[in-house]
Amino acid sequence: MQLIDITMTDRTINSLTLSVAKNKISEPLNVKKTSGPVTIGTIKAVHRERRDEIRSRLAEFRAVKAERCADRYWEEMVYCFFTGGCSARMGLRSVEATRPLLKEGSVDELASALTGVHRYPNARAKYVVYSRDFLNGDCEMRLPERLAGFDDDFARRDWLAREKGIKGLGYKEASHFLRNIGYLGYAILDKHVLRCLAELKIIDDPKPPSNRARYLSVEEKVRRLTDKVEIDFDELDLVLWSIKTGSVLK
Repeated sequence: MQLIDITMTDRTINSLTLSVAKNKISEPLNVKKTSGPVTIGTIKAVHRERRDEIRSRLAEFRAVKAERCADRYWEEMVYCFFTGGCSARMGLRSVEATRPLLKEGSVDELASALTGVHRYPNARAKYVVYSRDFLNGDCEMRLPERLAGFDDDFARRDWLAREKGIKGLGYKEASHFLRNIGYLGYAILDKHVLRCLAELKIIDDPKPPSNRARYLSVEEKVRRLTDKVEIDFDELDLVLWSIKTGSVLK
């Protein structure tokens, strides 16, 4: 998988500086939702309109990888625990509510902090503690080194999605996590992207892929779509997301 070559503007550099300095997940870049059915023409037009915002967001993800901060990797993983089955904004609010507890907080403490913030406070608190205990034993929470140790991009995601010691990361959220820490080239097949693909008649049903083989099959169809629209793979994901949500975020 190849990383896209982005020439960063002053606006991008300022955004990166703020994000790294605060060691926080960035707030969304708001754009307008696109009405009407999704077409190839719509995708190209939205990409032209939002290209700078999309490339700025991808540059932020690449900066996380370059920083190689274990705490930030863990925070991004927890964010993906929180967004699974919920909204990205709920995930952001949940991370803000639990940040002081992510390294050592108990299930009860995390659940209390998530109450009124997340839809599933108890279950997500257990995901955090269970996964943290496993990762402490597996790699002493040294996630940058652990993930960099994979020679194969698919093996890296397979480990995250299939390791029973990590709770809350299927193939979609494993892809989400990897993209958010700068490992580009993974399709994040959430409901918004799947709806776009169904409207384009690329898939028959927007139902989430139920296993690895089906996930890879749909992912390959997205790769073929990138050739058709002549848009970078990772940029296309954020184009489709923003068409349905009105923000450049994930």
